[in-house]
Amino acid sequence: MKEQSYRKLERITNHSRYRTIYQQGVWRSSRHFTTITCSNDRGTKRLGITVTKKAGNAVRRNRIKRLIREFFRLNKSLFPAGYDVVVMARRNMPPLKYQEAYRELTELFTRKANI
Repeated sequence: MKEQSYRKLERITNHSRYRTIYQQGVWRSSRHFTTITCSNDRGTKRLGITVTKKAGNAVRRNRIKRLIREFFRLNKSLFPAGYDVVVMARRNMPPLKYQEAYRELTELFTRKANI
């Protein structure tokens, strides 16, 4: 059951690390999400989430973050080991159900990357 948790070690919390990922990472986009992947020296999979106010009010932003966290928690095998991944929600995205977000994020992470 521990494999399906979302521990603090698996979170990107440092603002300077976000800046490094934005500058050095590999960017990929889909209709509603953008991902940035960058290697880390810790050897663990880490997730960062960015949802701006342009995505909607606080209720919508928090729902998007919950969907992304749940996707990470249940599908850690899709995330590359030893890499930091930042998932950004695009602005004005419609309210998504988990299955729609799952489909789009799975396609985004299974697409071949230039890592």
